Amino acid sequence: MTQTQKTPLGRKIGRFLFLVLIHMLLSLPFKVMIMIPGFTDIRPVTCLQPIFGLFFGQTGALAFAVGNLISDVLSDSLQWSCIAGFIANYLYVVMVYKLWHMIRKKAFSLRDSHDFLAYIAIILISAVVLTVMISFGVYAVQPEVDLVTLIGTIFCNNTIFPIILGAPIMIIMQEEFHLLDLWTRRKKEESADGDSPAEK
Repeated sequence: MTQTQKTPLGRKIGRFLFLVLIHMLLSLPFKVMIMIPGFTDIRPVTCLQPIFGLFFGQTGALAFAVGNLISDVLSDSLQWSCIAGFIANYLYVVMVYKLWHMIRKKAFSLRDSHDFLAYIAIILISAVVLTVMISFGVYAVQPEVDLVTLIGTIFCNNTIFPIILGAPIMIIMQEEFHLLDLWTRRKKEESADGDSPAEK
């Protein structure tokens, strides 16, 4: 009987910390681009959301959520609404991965127009869910906030950057550096596990 190989805990932790660091390096320099003080700003770091989800799954989702929380702490913009932000950012990253495999049912790729249109649709769906969650969380804490600006900024951050920056980055990752998405890595591991001699 064979057993599916599991990633060692130390490697998982190292990967998680590396992803959090990447998030911090990309998020903190842009914290000065504030739209609503203490609540939202221009966030190019959201381009990492689909990358973290499609290439790292749950680990990437947790890393993005934690990185976002740490970024809020270090920029002195921590609010009770950050709880909603933590949950929403985690779910967004997970949703991108799950929805891709529900809709396309194959390894991630943006090589043809159908794949790219599916990717855009997934980003839009995930962004709507995230925007609703975070907007509700912020409004519950600060009802006098400019809700239109808040919703517009959150939605644009989580659609524009994942599409115009995230998509090209992932194409380069796959085409130039031959990095495998999470689904492909798991299939290869399952195939290798199935080809290994049965345990006696």
